[in-house]
Amino acid sequence: MRVGSFVLAAQFPGQGQGEALHRAVRSAEVAEEAGLDTVWLAEHHFVPYGTCPSAVTLAALLLGRTRRLRVGTAVSVLPTVHPVALGEQAALLHVTSGGRFSLGVGRGGPWVDLEVFGMGLKAYEEGFPESLDLLVRWLREPSVATVGDRFSFREVPVVPRPSESLSEAAGPEIVVACTSPASVRLAAERGLPMLLGMHVGDEEKAEMVALWRRHARAAGRPAEQILGAAHVSAGVCQIADRRTDAVETLTKAMPGWLKQGLEAHVTVDGRRRAMRDPLAYTELLCGLHPVGTPRLCVDRLAATSERTGISRFALLVEGSGDLAATEENVRRLGAEVLVHLG
Repeated sequence: MRVGSFVLAAQFPGQGQGEALHRAVRSAEVAEEAGLDTVWLAEHHFVPYGTCPSAVTLAALLLGRTRRLRVGTAVSVLPTVHPVALGEQAALLHVTSGGRFSLGVGRGGPWVDLEVFGMGLKAYEEGFPESLDLLVRWLREPSVATVGDRFSFREVPVVPRPSESLSEAAGPEIVVACTSPASVRLAAERGLPMLLGMHVGDEEKAEMVALWRRHARAAGRPAEQILGAAHVSAGVCQIADRRTDAVETLTKAMPGWLKQGLEAHVTVDGRRRAMRDPLAYTELLCGLHPVGTPRLCVDRLAATSERTGISRFALLVEGSGDLAATEENVRRLGAEVLVHLG
């Protein structure tokens, strides 16, 4: 089982953006010290929900500050960038880190980001498959040319080639955030593992894994690729000597962050959107994920892995909003939970 942290660089009420980013960087450094496998970095624009606007940039910083830790994006929002530009950055990080970089990509949302970056609503509603295919080709082929609805250009060489890395991996791992049957099919047909959100429980994640396998088989993917797909389950982790204390820590801090963070999202076209109740959502997360004593956290992670077939986790560890508490949470995850998971 491979357990990592999920870092949003969340700005809690009363905090500055620099404080949120410092906590994000420090929690990643402690994650390596504690023996975690990966740090997954979220990307958001113009909202305090997450203050990191470029997951690949923060990944570069953390790869330079660590020696063993794998660093991944969860996710780089593909409709707001040119896939070749993102591919070049991913290849650079893969080669220079010795293969320690994972590229998670997602469709994002219909936010004002699309207007600011000039990509338009069509990039979100229709353009994700074309962008994903171009990105995958850039990271797998020595040269690329393309003719499509959004991107058309003559053949150009891939520099640097991901295969030039000294690691055994020919290119960076690509993971796709999946929130719907359509995105599951998109990832499966390309043989790409999924990142599944923290808002869904084990039963739904198991169904999505089963659906991915059906689509992958229908697309003619090799059996070993289907059985060996390393999907990632996102969740929340808060460790305390009593479950009630862990839940209290999150229910005191997270609703305020969720309220101001989610309300700050602005749609690009004025469409109405439903808002989750922050307290109810926090309580839901506490019920779904390893929140409680170390023994409970071990059992919860093991149960999720058994029910879903997923053995990789990206756990939000900064739910307290406090730097010292976050560091302690990460250290306890390593010392009191990971040692029992194998």
